[in-house]
Amino acid sequence: MTTKVRLSIAGMMCAGCVSAVEQALQGVDGVEQAHVNLAERTALVSGEMQTEALVTAVKQAGYTAAIMQGRQADLEKEAAEQTYYQTLWRRVWVAAIPAAFLMIGDMLLHTLPPMQGAGRWFWLVMGLVTLAVLIYSGGHFFRGAWQQLRHRSSNMDTLIALGTGTAWFYSMLVLLFPSAFPSLAQHAYFEAALVVIALVNLGHALEMRARGRTTAAIKQLMQLQPLQAHVVRNGEELDLPLEEIGLEEILRVRSGETIPLDGLVLEGSSYVNEAMLTGEALPVAKAKGSLVTGGTQNGDGSFLMKVSRIGADTVLAKIIDMIRQAQSSKPAIARLADQIASVFVPIVALIALSTFFLWLWLGPEPSLSYALVTAMTVLVIACPCALGLATPIAIIAGIGKAAQNGILIRNGDALQQAAKLDIIVLDKTGTLTAGKPTLTAIYPADLYTKTSVLQLAASLEKGSEHPLGQALRTGAKAENLKDLKLKDFISLTGLGVQGNIAEQTYFLGNTRLMQQQHLNLSTWQENLKNLDTVGQTPVFLATQTEIIALFAIADALKTDSLSSVQNLKNQGLELVMLTGDRREVAEHLAAQLGISQVHAEVLPADKLAIISQLQQQGKTVAMVGDGINDAPALARADVGFAIGAGTDVAIAAADVTLIGSSLAGIERAIRISKATTKTIWQNLFFAFAYNVIGIPIAAGILYPAFGILLDPMLAGAAMALSSVTVVLNANRLARLGI
Repeated sequence: MTTKVRLSIAGMMCAGCVSAVEQALQGVDGVEQAHVNLAERTALVSGEMQTEALVTAVKQAGYTAAIMQGRQADLEKEAAEQTYYQTLWRRVWVAAIPAAFLMIGDMLLHTLPPMQGAGRWFWLVMGLVTLAVLIYSGGHFFRGAWQQLRHRSSNMDTLIALGTGTAWFYSMLVLLFPSAFPSLAQHAYFEAALVVIALVNLGHALEMRARGRTTAAIKQLMQLQPLQAHVVRNGEELDLPLEEIGLEEILRVRSGETIPLDGLVLEGSSYVNEAMLTGEALPVAKAKGSLVTGGTQNGDGSFLMKVSRIGADTVLAKIIDMIRQAQSSKPAIARLADQIASVFVPIVALIALSTFFLWLWLGPEPSLSYALVTAMTVLVIACPCALGLATPIAIIAGIGKAAQNGILIRNGDALQQAAKLDIIVLDKTGTLTAGKPTLTAIYPADLYTKTSVLQLAASLEKGSEHPLGQALRTGAKAENLKDLKLKDFISLTGLGVQGNIAEQTYFLGNTRLMQQQHLNLSTWQENLKNLDTVGQTPVFLATQTEIIALFAIADALKTDSLSSVQNLKNQGLELVMLTGDRREVAEHLAAQLGISQVHAEVLPADKLAIISQLQQQGKTVAMVGDGINDAPALARADVGFAIGAGTDVAIAAADVTLIGSSLAGIERAIRISKATTKTIWQNLFFAFAYNVIGIPIAAGILYPAFGILLDPMLAGAAMALSSVTVVLNANRLARLGI
């Protein structure tokens, strides 16, 4: 029988790690599919296999795995990641403090003792201190390099271990055997090794903080489901954990509670907020025979329901699974340097080895010393610091610039992808519209005024929480209308409300309520047709004998939606609207905004499918939304934008969050993305140009013609300067005008 096992994976830092873990898992007997999620640091494995074998395979690949079952496992994983994050910062400080001591003492104060005589003991002690720091702060890089070597591969760990290890080993050789080296070559590079370790750990810590937040999407969704439910068994009501509840069980859902599982209403009625499912703000009436979904919010009523889905079969569980699958199917965070390193490292090693033998064979005496110095100089100058910093430093600078402009970017991949967007898919409710129904028009009958009917309607809604009622009350408040004395209030589920004001009974509600009261609608048909055309909701006010007013309520466009849409179109972007709302409403709004492509009456799975279809056409797609129902599509898109006023789950699933509710942030984010991408390519070009020019000089290519041989100390300085140059170039983004 095919089963699915979820693993927590510790130690993954890059796309190469993901590949190594996937290969290890796929090599286990019985595994049909292994999907590793770098953002969550988890693996989802399906097949007929032994779970212990999966853990063993991951361990043999150089990582740590644990089986995840239930919510407690997620909490433990989160705690472990927080601990590791703190460990990274400790590694940064442990390496940075002695490095700063050496660099300040050597370059600024000139107070460090010479490497000869009694001063030699100082440097030997510093060598041992550096070794201890390399073991504590850089041990994971050396272990990673060893694992890569075992698998006949190489990555950034290999470069870091090779560069820092060579710097330390060379320095110790100079201290222990000074006579074997030319006088100009007698220099220690302990500070270079320490600086590299500190900076790379810093980069990992910052990246971990950004990536780790993506797990909040799953956590927020899981928190929608209550831990317990009220189960009715043999006439008794029991509070039981959801794990103990089976199909066909009878549950009671009380006023204001979250519905625990999917099911069918047996008795009672209420309004239910289904924004989690549809993204629409208006509550949905539920009565006997209605379907209800776990995770949605019950209103004022109470009802009994029969469970129809449990566990992984619920709609909420499937949405969670869709987000996990969408996040796992994303490209791993771009690490161009890692990919090139698989070729770069062997080439550098080959050049260093060739340099050693060429100088040993053709070099002047002492040829061994010259051979060793030049080979070591090649490895020192080829230290991967600039290469490793080129991308993440630019990304960090770009993310910082975005944050200053109210744009929170989840990871570097999104920052780069936003520069290549072809299509932006926009959810309607809460994104293009305010997400809050407002009163747009009042049509009073003869002998009545707009003010009088609005005062009556608002007074009837005094005890109601319904959004349409709140729209009427907001309209009355704007006119400074006071509530009239209300008696005998009745909430008519799915229809409206009823109450008595000044000894007169009034009804306020939809068309069905008017029909139920046998009131004549014929004189209002033209108004109803007009409202339907523009996608507005009608609400009637009536006495027991006649309809006295019609109110038009709509979710209005945001004030800047039209200008923002036009600006995005001016950039050559194609715009698409998605919504769970009625087609008439969607098409009317799209026409106002000038959006030609509209998909209406869609569910979360439909949104996900539409995003996938656009991507299959070779398009780079962004999704903009604010609801829980948008979360799977936000995760699947190349770039997901969440409006800051939206739900926490949408924000957590997105790559980019706009703190404000304005769509202008999308345009700014794209400009920052393009500038950052340009900086990344500049940094990578410089890093590789530096190596292409510096390595031959370090190997002694200028010596035959000009007698110039690069001092290892200058090689170390060049290495440090290359890093500074990359950082300074990235910092230019802070001055970017947007």
